[in-house]
Amino acid sequence: MDRIPVILDGDPGHDDAIAWMLAKASPLLEIRAVTSVCGNQTIEKTTYNAMRICTLLGIDAPIAMGKPAPLMAPPMNAPSVHGQSGLDGPKLPEPAMELSELRSVELMAKVLRESEEPVTIVATGPQTNVAALLLSHPELKPKIERISFMGGGIAHGNWTPAAEFNILVDPEAADIVLKSGVPLIMSGLDVTEKALIYPADFERVRAVGNVVARVVADWLEFFYEFHRKLGYPGAPLHDPVAVVSLLRPDLLKTKALCVEIETKGEYCRGATIGHDRAPANARVNLGIDRDGFADLLVEAVKAYGEARR
Repeated sequence: MDRIPVILDGDPGHDDAIAWMLAKASPLLEIRAVTSVCGNQTIEKTTYNAMRICTLLGIDAPIAMGKPAPLMAPPMNAPSVHGQSGLDGPKLPEPAMELSELRSVELMAKVLRESEEPVTIVATGPQTNVAALLLSHPELKPKIERISFMGGGIAHGNWTPAAEFNILVDPEAADIVLKSGVPLIMSGLDVTEKALIYPADFERVRAVGNVVARVVADWLEFFYEFHRKLGYPGAPLHDPVAVVSLLRPDLLKTKALCVEIETKGEYCRGATIGHDRAPANARVNLGIDRDGFADLLVEAVKAYGEARR
């Protein structure tokens, strides 16, 4: 089977990092580029984190820094969730690669232009880079197979009652992406808050014993500690669902919807509204086989080698 060429675009972030771990572990995906975006932390911090994650996982692809702010709004970060570094917790290796001389949008454009087959974009942060790509290189739209993104929530938000964080940071960018005509897979809070990994699963991951398994288990514990205080029984792994959509769609319950973004509202800015009143523009994930997802995570860390005691 031919591998799916992908660009990983995100603001890592513990759950972005675990999403990228799944992507690298899978023989189904070929990572062509990694691009950072401002979101969970500043662009300098998310870029540094992206480079450290790629070093840990052995992702050998060019890495580019994205825009320092959303398209039309000041930056919004989430240190309360991911820590001051944007990826607090276990010690990670220093970057073993140089940052690309290209910025994110131009690296994305280069990958699309040079690819013989359409490329899938996996966007696990605000969609600033993706929207900027669509605006600046409309001629490359046919080279995008689909965009699988984590963001939004049909039923509710998390950063405000109406809006999920990734969309709220840059709703204008999300609006551009949703109106682009590119095939879209949306993994919002409706499904990602069901993608819970429990403390018993952390230990299953840790028991695999290799370096990546131990780091992933520590990331899970860090992420769970924040959510435990909010009453969650486990760590909701939002961003990995955007990768699971490509690897194991059989684990997901999906509905085709027309999704629109509220960009003007004073109280509802960033809300994602899903309805059947217009032609569908996205395949929206609404449910997940939690046990199957946990098993997939455990199997993925095994791809990183034997246990080192």
